[in-house]
Amino acid sequence: MITLTEKAASEVLRLIEAQNLPETTGLRVGVRGGGCSGLSYALNFDTEERDNDRVFTCNGVKIMVDSKSFLYLSGATVDYTDGLNGSGFTFDNPNASQSCGCGSSFSA
Repeated sequence: MITLTEKAASEVLRLIEAQNLPETTGLRVGVRGGGCSGLSYALNFDTEERDNDRVFTCNGVKIMVDSKSFLYLSGATVDYTDGLNGSGFTFDNPNASQSCGCGSSFSA
């Protein structure tokens, strides 16, 4: 499972509403090759589940993850920060053996 903190879920729901996206919209979480540590996190809005997706609901947000990404993200927590150094989503990923300084890429 992938967990969204209450703050992250609130921000996702706020963005869905602000962009007038359909009620069926969920958060697609995944990983892609690239970044300074080898893999980078990906967050997008999506309205359709795919055949190989794992689907969860956390704090009122539907989360969709493809099976390959789930191998790297199982047990991860997504949070949202909005401090003096900027705002954005952050990952606490127990599967990451190493991550870069900016926190947007990792290796497993």
